[in-house]
Amino acid sequence: MVPLTIGRRRAYAVLLLVSMLAAGGCGAPPAPTGADPTAATSPTPAAATTGGPAATTTTPDIADQPAATASPTPRKGLPHVFPVRARKASYHPTHSAYPGTDIFADCGEPVVAVTDGTIGEVSRRDRYDKRGPQGPYNGGLSVSVIGDDGVRYYGSHLTELAEGIDAGVRVRAGQRLGTVGRTGNANNVCHLHFGISPPCLGEDGWWIRRGVVWPAPYLDSWRKGGNREPAAEVAAWHREHGCPRKPPARR
Repeated sequence: MVPLTIGRRRAYAVLLLVSMLAAGGCGAPPAPTGADPTAATSPTPAAATTGGPAATTTTPDIADQPAATASPTPRKGLPHVFPVRARKASYHPTHSAYPGTDIFADCGEPVVAVTDGTIGEVSRRDRYDKRGPQGPYNGGLSVSVIGDDGVRYYGSHLTELAEGIDAGVRVRAGQRLGTVGRTGNANNVCHLHFGISPPCLGEDGWWIRRGVVWPAPYLDSWRKGGNREPAAEVAAWHREHGCPRKPPARR
């Protein structure tokens, strides 16, 4: 047998990781970039404050707490930052089966709020069971922020959530929400699943919350210090689809 070169060993390792993630359903791994996505652009985390919008009932597939309602008047020009503060973080522009992005970083790296807003849904329990239904509990520990721009930003597979991150709490761009982990259906790989969707709180399920528009173009902007805003694309999707209560049919 011809010995594997270093380059061939690395290629073989990447193929193994792709196979693991494809089997579990979260997404394909990216080509590593080794860049620091937020060191120069993330604002200093602000302290959480209470007194957010009134709480409403949410779907039982995620929250240990009620979800907060979205702001009725979306704002433009808000700051947006990359959702993982780590020296090494990478992601792929595509994702398996639906729009979303897996951001690969070491477990324990900080997950931060993308923009100013209110905590929407929070799940502090890992209820995923590979013998159970695939979908509702895939995210494990997770949190969403309903941005003041009218967009929901969802992150899952966390190791833990920060103290005081509860439904209805106000947060600022760059504020720590929790840490990267591998809870839920993460294939035992440390990463943050990141999804962008309309704030259909209490009306939808995991099939919207996991993501409906591709995050990569916005992540590309934020990690370079830009401020590309997804509100217009999300609003267009919402006008066309509303808040469907049933998951899409499998293709």
